[in-house]
Amino acid sequence: MKKLFVVLFLLCGISVCAQIRVNDREQDSSDFPLCVGGQACDIYIDSSDFEVVKKVSSLFAEDVERVTGHRNRVDSKRTPEGKAVMVIGTLGHNRFIDELVEQGKLDIATIRNGWEQYLIQTVDNPAKDVSRALVIAGCDRRGTAYGTFALSEAIGVSPLYWWADVPVKQQKALYVGALRYVSKAPSVKYRGIFINDEGWGITPWAAKTFDRELGDIGPKTYAKICELLLRMKANMLAPAMHPGSGAFNKYPENKIVADSYAIVMTSSHCEPLLFNNVSEWHKETMGEWNYMTNKSGINKQLDKRIAENGKYENFYTLAMRGIHDAGLVGVPKDKEVSVVEEVIKDQREILSKHIPENIDSIPQLFVPYKEVMDIYERGLKVPEYVTLVWPDDNWGYMKRLSNKEEQKRKGEAGVYYHISYCGEPHDYLWLNTTPPTLIYEEMRKAYDTGAKRYWLLNVGDIKPGELGMKFFMDMAWDVNRFNMDTAYEFNTDYLTSIFGEQYRNDLKDIIDTYYLLGFQHKPEAMGWGYVWNNYRDRERVVDTDFSFVNYNEAENRMKEYDRIAAKAQKMLHALPEAYQAAFYELVYYPVKGADLMNKKMLTAQKSRWYARQRRAATNECAEQAKIYHDSLTYYTDRYNSLLDGKWNHMMAVSPGWMGEYQKMPPVDTCAAAQDADMQVFIPGQDCTVGVSSVNVLPTVNPYINKDLFIELYNRGSQSFVWKATPKASWIKLNKHSGQTALQERIGVSVDWQNVPKGERITGEIEITSGDKIEKVYLPVFNPQSPTREELKGLYVEDNGCISINAGAFHRKKEPNEIKIRTVKGLGYENTCVQLGEATQAVQEMWFTDRTPRAEYDFYTFNGGRATVYVYALPVFPIDSKHDTRFGIMVDDGMVQWLTTSAKEYSSQWRLNVFRNSAVSMMTVNIGRPGKHTFKLLCADPGMIIQKIVIDFGGMKRSYLGPNVTRVE
Repeated sequence: MKKLFVVLFLLCGISVCAQIRVNDREQDSSDFPLCVGGQACDIYIDSSDFEVVKKVSSLFAEDVERVTGHRNRVDSKRTPEGKAVMVIGTLGHNRFIDELVEQGKLDIATIRNGWEQYLIQTVDNPAKDVSRALVIAGCDRRGTAYGTFALSEAIGVSPLYWWADVPVKQQKALYVGALRYVSKAPSVKYRGIFINDEGWGITPWAAKTFDRELGDIGPKTYAKICELLLRMKANMLAPAMHPGSGAFNKYPENKIVADSYAIVMTSSHCEPLLFNNVSEWHKETMGEWNYMTNKSGINKQLDKRIAENGKYENFYTLAMRGIHDAGLVGVPKDKEVSVVEEVIKDQREILSKHIPENIDSIPQLFVPYKEVMDIYERGLKVPEYVTLVWPDDNWGYMKRLSNKEEQKRKGEAGVYYHISYCGEPHDYLWLNTTPPTLIYEEMRKAYDTGAKRYWLLNVGDIKPGELGMKFFMDMAWDVNRFNMDTAYEFNTDYLTSIFGEQYRNDLKDIIDTYYLLGFQHKPEAMGWGYVWNNYRDRERVVDTDFSFVNYNEAENRMKEYDRIAAKAQKMLHALPEAYQAAFYELVYYPVKGADLMNKKMLTAQKSRWYARQRRAATNECAEQAKIYHDSLTYYTDRYNSLLDGKWNHMMAVSPGWMGEYQKMPPVDTCAAAQDADMQVFIPGQDCTVGVSSVNVLPTVNPYINKDLFIELYNRGSQSFVWKATPKASWIKLNKHSGQTALQERIGVSVDWQNVPKGERITGEIEITSGDKIEKVYLPVFNPQSPTREELKGLYVEDNGCISINAGAFHRKKEPNEIKIRTVKGLGYENTCVQLGEATQAVQEMWFTDRTPRAEYDFYTFNGGRATVYVYALPVFPIDSKHDTRFGIMVDDGMVQWLTTSAKEYSSQWRLNVFRNSAVSMMTVNIGRPGKHTFKLLCADPGMIIQKIVIDFGGMKRSYLGPNVTRVE
């Protein structure tokens, strides 16, 4: 028997799955026939109910038709008629539901006077001639909408059915199992998105594709956005604000559309009282946007806005910044606090003038964003009932949260968070690469410090940020459903629910690797220049810090992108045609786009490197970079042509009004010599001119496996014939001779069964080409003791350094209820260690035996002074009582306390967020060779450490640092 079980925990929590059961055949006589035998049951609403109830009832009927091919009739008769009927309504606004309550047939005690809660229940014999009713009752208008769309998702209609073209599985019939489900109140009261920097995607798409009659983003587009918000259980929208798109209030219908979907309108941190000073302020007729010189002119426009919009449900931003997100204009620094306090007072008086409610009951917010944070910290008084909305640093790290006193505020707190941004140190407007684990970690500590009233997500153009938006809204709806592990698995679980359980492992590999590589460095920033570093020169594309010389770093990155892009392409072709558009939008294009952006930038860098060596392969490398660049345009055009051009103009190659990274990067070419000229490249040779001419490979040992190679390359236009001969029987080569036109590699390995024991063994490989002889030396460290088995599981010194994955500790100590835990989905190695929760008290820094810690056992062959590098997430102190301190110790030596604090927009902060890592450096004394323990100590809880490197002088230049040296 075929069944349709819908995993509703993705929407509402795991327990719901057991309570809302939908099948394609009757399982029990009490099952409710939603659509059977080609007949969908009638839906009854009350004509006096809210407009949103009428809308979602019709949308639900369309959803049933999407699944079954048959649509429910929506009727507003006072008394339902029929054997089985569905009733959708709001308490106090649907007479039939209210009568069921009065008759004791519907218990609504758990949702009465609630906030956005709903009840779904089957009721037997609810009225004369009605055998059974499926009732969806909301405590308010949005509660009714959420309950209706919860059932939509249960029958198989994704919230992204339209925005990401997630297909609907066809069923001949739909039965809803007898149930009584009561939803909880949402964790966060107001939850929504900010459409921002919209000129690259959603505005041209709306103007040229979706709403060509209007030629702008307007009511038709906002209706689709509002529907998406309701389906994702969001309730709030800050509309597009930049030039190129008409201001939201340019079209009076926009606010009517939003209200018809029960969406609360708000505005960005720089748009006071819903007024868009970018598009709506006209200097010629209104004067300067300067509160010192034109206060009356500014307040006149704000007064007009509230007179027009005050009758709708809004969350008002109290603000005064410059036009277009600029700083405060014309105010001396010593008067900033008093002027902003005056602004807040005046704007609250405007609200009181037009809205007949107590001023403190009107939702208002204040965002201390950018320079406003400094003004707030200097003593700005924000009224008690105004919500403080804390911003991140635009790169996903919360700048600060409510302290103990601020947590007592009646207006509570909220957050303004980015997964898309145009600004310093670099734009990232193209792809969503903010890991859900990072969103969870930052939002959870915000929630735990009182940010429960308002969550606003800057989602850019919505596409391609659908997955980030879905996770953010699911968490805002039910924060306790998530922990670090479920956050990490969210994308895999959600995509699997769409594309099928048989693809789980592939999806996990693809998506986890995509976010890992994007966390290491965003695709948009692969030009490696700071877009905003020099306004006039814009971005200068320079060589990345990814090394082609050391640790196979750049090549490994390209190989990983190659691997997941190939796997994604294979899956794309294997999926049924109906699923291919959704897969292309949600998975394939982000992965392929990031793949091509990385390969074009890194291959262009390789061409510049090759040119310095005068390699014959230089020109081919430059041409390959051009192919990657053109391919990126091809796949972007393919995105825009999906489904007969449904998304035409939505996707742009790496949008950004200042960046050069969407253009072809600079490449170098080289004129090859006429005759063949064999040269040798050895990994680890950072510089080859003016230093030793001896070719020495990195030292090998029996503890750490290495992929060693010798690269032969040509400087001439004629190919060369070569022969490679190992001078020791234990040296193994994967090839011994050949003819090379451009370049090729000889794989080098060691037969450990036959290597002599000793600490200073050197093997030799002789390579000849004609009269030319090159010798390559292979150093081997193969001591009698310790054996590999004795060091198994330890971190070991390799080529002069020990590299530790901080998430893989050997033991932990957790006094004072501080938890030391591994965090997946963050860090250069994809796992980190978190030293306690950020909301906990500062830990003992004097008596270190009482301090929570993670410990790592390592073995060194050297002793004495070493440099320790600690890679941490660049989080901010949670409040002024905390810092970002942590300690390091070796064995029972002296503890050294480090901090990663960096002020936003400082050069250190720019570097930290650009690389998603704050690297601290300290010198320690290791003592004698042998086994030791490295200790990470908790001082300010909440610190997340990615990686530790202990360097005796062997560490090479790279971006990610040495590969982990754990003996497996």
